[in-house]
Order: sequence, then C-alpha cells, then structure tokens
Amino acid sequence: MIGAIVSFSTMAVAGRAVSFELDTFEIMTYRSVVGVLAVLIIGRVAGTLGQVKRRNLHLHFFRNIFHFGGQNLWFFAITVIPLAQVFALEFTSPLWVVVLAALFLGERLTAVKILAGLLGFAGILIVVRPWGVEVSPGMITAALAALCFAATAIFTKRLTRSETITCILFYLTTMQLGFGLICSLYDGEMSTPSLVTLPWLVLIGFAGLTAHFCLTKALSLAPASIVMPIDFVRLPVIALIGVILYGEALEWPVLFGAVLIFGANYINILASNKKPNVSVKAA
Repeated sequence: MIGAIVSFSTMAVAGRAVSFELDTFEIMTYRSVVGVLAVLIIGRVAGTLGQVKRRNLHLHFFRNIFHFGGQNLWFFAITVIPLAQVFALEFTSPLWVVVLAALFLGERLTAVKILAGLLGFAGILIVVRPWGVEVSPGMITAALAALCFAATAIFTKRLTRSETITCILFYLTTMQLGFGLICSLYDGEMSTPSLVTLPWLVLIGFAGLTAHFCLTKALSLAPASIVMPIDFVRLPVIALIGVILYGEALEWPVLFGAVLIFGANYINILASNKKPNVSVKAA
C-alpha cells in the first residue's frame, strides 16, 4: 500500500508539472504510449500476451471510454483546485459503484448501503460547500471523475469474470492511446513534450500502472477492511504535499468531509465482508 500511496501522489504532482505545457488529452496520449510499451514488454517477459482475446471488445471499449473521460477530468481538476479536495472527491467513487451495481449488475441495495450513500453525500456537501459560494469547475470535474471511475469499476467487474489482468491492461493502454490521439489531433495540432516535460510523462505512465498494481496486490494479500484505511492515508499525504509544494491552505472542512466519505465507504466494506461479495477497483 505504501507503493500505491506514493504512486498516486507522484502522478498528481507530475500531472501538475506537465499541465503548463500539455493539455489533458496530450497528457493521456503520452501516458498511454508509456503504458503500451510497459504492458508489451512485461507481457512478453511473463509470457502472458497470448491471454489477450477479442471476445469482449465492446465491454473493453465502454470501460475505457469512461476511464479515459475520468482520467482527463482528474488531470484537469488537479490543476485548478487543491489536491486534497480532488482526492477527497475521488474517494466517493466506491459509493457510486454501489448505486451503479444496483442499477446494472442487479446487486441488492440494502439499508446499510443506503446509509453509507447518505453519509458519503453529506461528506461531499462538506467538501464542496455549495452554500454561499460558487461551485467551481474543478469541483464539478473532480466529482464527475469519481463517477466515471465508478462506471469503469462496473465494467472491470464484468470483465474480470472472463479476462486476465494482462488482457484488461492491454486494451486499457491501446484503446486510450487511440482515444488520446483522436482528441489531441482533432484541431490538426499536437504539442511535442520538451526534454523537461518528457521525464514527467514517463513518470505519470509508470506511476499509473504501479499504483493500481500495488493496490490490487494489497487487496489480494489482505481484506479490503484493512487495505482501505491505509489507502485513505493518501488524503493527508497529498494535503501535506499541496501545502509544501504549492502553498495550498489546509482546509479542515475538506478533511472532515473526507472522513465522512471514508466512514461511508468503510461501513459498506464491513457490511460486504459479511457476505461473499467481491469489490473491484478500476485499473
């Protein structure tokens, strides 16, 4: 989990560093190039490239549309609002998964899940504080990113019934490379990263892959009820990074709202652990 925390935080800092030179579509394009190369090399060494199948291309397509949209919204959000606020809103993603799973996977919406959802919504209100102030585009995009990540998780859950991690990561990187090129070149222009920006892009590519690998590995070694509290350490860590590197104010309402969001997620996990349910986090 330490690796996941470091990787997610590194990706946020690197994303800000390259945002002054590249837009979000270009960042995603170059990140996907790094990802494709990494998946091909690791898959070749591990001998798992033969696991890449074409039987569920429609599911891969919709999964990656949502993930691509979520990542672009996330990269935009980290450039316009405090990092702690982005991460706090990102933690609402598992709560959206509960709602979407009930709608599209036929999972039962229990009283505990409804309670968790209401508690999480209260946390969102405290983080965003829509009363008396204008809700910024950054807040909206961060919240939408969490919703997109939740939709990604739903499709991931469907895919893991028949696909391997190599297959999922292959289509993740290749499809998003295609989406990135289309969006970056729609106006006929695409910025080339400078020698200063290039290392940051490589870092973003590897950090994205290692973050989800570390998180998936942690979930395979320990229950979610143990892993998630450790994952929540990302919030105070990124808040501290925001204070040190960018002079962002440490806003207690954001941290308090995030605690409520965490509590909602934790209640849902404890209830789920009483039943043979399996939760999947989007790659």
